Amino acid sequence: MNTSAAMPLLVLLSSLVPSLLIFPLREDQHRIRTTLNLGGALLKVVFVGYMLWGVFHERVFELAVPFLPGLPLTLRADTLSMFFITLSAVLWLFTTIYAVGYLEGAPHRSRFFGFFSLCVSATVGIALAGDLLTFLVFYELLTLATYPLVAHRGTPKALDAAGRYLVYTLVGGAVLLIATAWLYQVAGDLTFREQGFLRTVNGHRGTLSVIFFLFIAGFGVKAALVPLHGWLPRAMVAPAPVSALLHAVAVVKAGVFGIVRVVADVYGIEFSSQLGLLTPLVVAASFTIVYGSVRALAQDDLKRRLAFSTVSQVSYVTLGIAMGSPMAALGGIVHLVHQGVMKITMFFCAGNLAETEGIHSISEMNGVAWRMPLTMAAFTVAAFGMIGVPPVAGFISKWYLASGAVSAGMNWVIIVLITSSLLNAAYFLPILHTAWFKDPEPEKRGSLNGGKIAEAKPTLLIPALVTATLALFFGLLAGTDWSPLQWAYLIVRRELGI
Repeated sequence: MNTSAAMPLLVLLSSLVPSLLIFPLREDQHRIRTTLNLGGALLKVVFVGYMLWGVFHERVFELAVPFLPGLPLTLRADTLSMFFITLSAVLWLFTTIYAVGYLEGAPHRSRFFGFFSLCVSATVGIALAGDLLTFLVFYELLTLATYPLVAHRGTPKALDAAGRYLVYTLVGGAVLLIATAWLYQVAGDLTFREQGFLRTVNGHRGTLSVIFFLFIAGFGVKAALVPLHGWLPRAMVAPAPVSALLHAVAVVKAGVFGIVRVVADVYGIEFSSQLGLLTPLVVAASFTIVYGSVRALAQDDLKRRLAFSTVSQVSYVTLGIAMGSPMAALGGIVHLVHQGVMKITMFFCAGNLAETEGIHSISEMNGVAWRMPLTMAAFTVAAFGMIGVPPVAGFISKWYLASGAVSAGMNWVIIVLITSSLLNAAYFLPILHTAWFKDPEPEKRGSLNGGKIAEAKPTLLIPALVTATLALFFGLLAGTDWSPLQWAYLIVRRELGI
């Protein structure tokens, strides 16, 4: 097997092999488990870095394995897949460090980290899938690998949330299977291609339109498009590393990545527009953006507020790709990374507050910033980014989305973006005011009152500080050649053809 074929397999195995080795470990084999976790995560980053360099220089990385007659499982790297897989690999490394510290002394760690690595393996398969069938196989593997993580604590609430998640995602998967089989019958092809492969298909326009909306409904479950989002807020009973994985690295991102693949590499922007499919998708994304923010306002539980924020924020990606203009697509695609680093920061910080101070609700956060200043500084940076305050990364996404709305002749979308930003401010600024400016309870006075700072331990704090720094740098250095924005330019130029 040559290097070009081996690299996708090595990236996949760098998390799959550790997962299989971790499952049988005893709970007291902490050092071996941690070595396998971190070793696999570091190795994946190295492999992905090599492939990133190769794809930039137009090198082909592809592996095909026989599966069904005439339909192999294909792993192939292109600019879009490398964007997603780089995000997943880097954030998995920091989430692994965080999870090791968070679950120290907890029961069932071998089971947790086994499924944790399996979940990332499925995400890698989704990112590298060269066709819809391969995508579907790994997409369903992700569902099965994530269920035990949501149910990990084994409480009635955790089991109920996991069961609901499973029902939602299995139904979504069944819809995707129908859409994929139907599309293969109509078009005779499932391979992702630049600017889509359906533009060469004659006729069947009505059928292709129905199949398109089946794909959007199927992927919309994990992407948390309203009204398919109900599983996500309930899943916040899972441990903080799982929440981070769901929102920033794997599940939600897999759903929206699927929508991008269908629009860009199955139908193509131009053909989707000709069929009149994009405007309904813009409307659905816009409604989800506003609805998620409105629901976030009413949540006192911190993780639930962040969950509804994800419902809103991740739909920026769908909005950008659906508007059909290069600037809008650029803003949507780059938000895959920007939202990832900002939201994972917030869930790291929420976990720090829960583990260190026992804080789960916003109403319990009075003055907590003076006891945990670094944790809340990281949270503050991410919150400003979500609102769209320059120079944090979220501002860059919103700038290009607004510019794209103008160039696409959809000026009303600017009202949606402004409304969303105002709502973002309305549910994030009260958190910051409570944490930084409200007087703490007498028994929890911070450093300004002669008390002791009770910051999170390094394995929990450092990942949050690093991802917050990335969110800031991705905004400040957006014009540099190695920023996510510049890679998004490459995707728009090579993959979308707009």
